[in-house]
Amino acid sequence: MPKPAKVLVFDSGVGGLSILREIQSRVPGCDLYYACDNQAFPYGTKDETELVARVDAVLKSLDRELEPEIVVIACNTASTVALPRIRAHFSHPVVGVVPAIKPAAEASKSRVIGLLGTPGTVQRQYTQQLIDEFAGDCEVVRVGSSELVHMAEKKLRGCEIDKDELASIVEPFYRNKKLDAIVLACTHFPLLLDELMAVARFDVKWIDSGEAIARRVAYLLNETGRRADNRSVLIASYYTAEDPLLAQTFSQFGSPSSHLLRV
Repeated sequence: MPKPAKVLVFDSGVGGLSILREIQSRVPGCDLYYACDNQAFPYGTKDETELVARVDAVLKSLDRELEPEIVVIACNTASTVALPRIRAHFSHPVVGVVPAIKPAAEASKSRVIGLLGTPGTVQRQYTQQLIDEFAGDCEVVRVGSSELVHMAEKKLRGCEIDKDELASIVEPFYRNKKLDAIVLACTHFPLLLDELMAVARFDVKWIDSGEAIARRVAYLLNETGRRADNRSVLIASYYTAEDPLLAQTFSQFGSPSSHLLRV
């Protein structure tokens, strides 16, 4: 039996755990590592030049520490800004997460879809290119929110979510009764899916990138021949700034140990 491949899932905070959860449930045979750059959290407010340099530095440090076969940048902001430079600097596959515009357009019957992301992601030119290519005949209602990122972080730390505040953030979607699909264009947001569904004014399809990323990781593992038959396990987690609650959060996903990464 081949030795399990190391797969690193990386984000600025805990949002990437939604991607890790999909890989755990859909892709057997890999050793998973999770890392969050909480020292620079949140990425969505960073200047693009600063963000590219930061992501590059942190991933190089993680590469030296872990020597992963596959890296998943489980952050829409980092993926849409930094992927070309990161891929140029690493010899192994780097998988990025981009807004699930294409599957949302394919799922929509009304041709009215929502895009829920960080302010930077919903306005970024890369996102507009995805809309032009895959949803050119759709009306796209955009809502950008940084507060939802903080809500997801708080939820995983055991804090209550203010449903009224959440309802106020997503209220623009429900002004158009034809809207039938909403893209969760930040990996933090699937962690709030139950709450988002609870405040929805009518039924919509909630679409994120987790399943597609898991399929891509499975494909790459098959290509390398390093896919074993055992269940994928979270071996360890890493963070860049001390936070006593992070280890507790990671343990919910099966991480036996957490380590400070100095960058």
